[in-house]
Amino acid sequence: MGKPTDLLQGTLDLLILKTLALEPMHGWGITLRIQQISGDVLQVQPGSLYPALHRLEHQGWILAKWAQTDAGRRAKYYSLTRAGRQQLEREAKQWRRLSGAVTTLLDTV
Repeated sequence: MGKPTDLLQGTLDLLILKTLALEPMHGWGITLRIQQISGDVLQVQPGSLYPALHRLEHQGWILAKWAQTDAGRRAKYYSLTRAGRQQLEREAKQWRRLSGAVTTLLDTV
């Protein structure tokens, strides 16, 4: 297996929104979920994750609130807002168009 892939900012935002559409979670949980679902192909570094979370919160697409983790620690839990769900739909549609176009181009003989 190759090395983990670094994510572009827009792609990271899309993956965070999609992950939070499943359920609210804290930053470390988001990182683990993305890594797990991608089969360890995608790994998010804290230096990329937390600025993205702040940016998405500033946009009004996610909300953050402090809560207890299962281990009894305090952590910020992030959840998707209604505007965030709409943004997720827009970004997912755009991603599918872009990735389809790139796939078509790569498959051209």
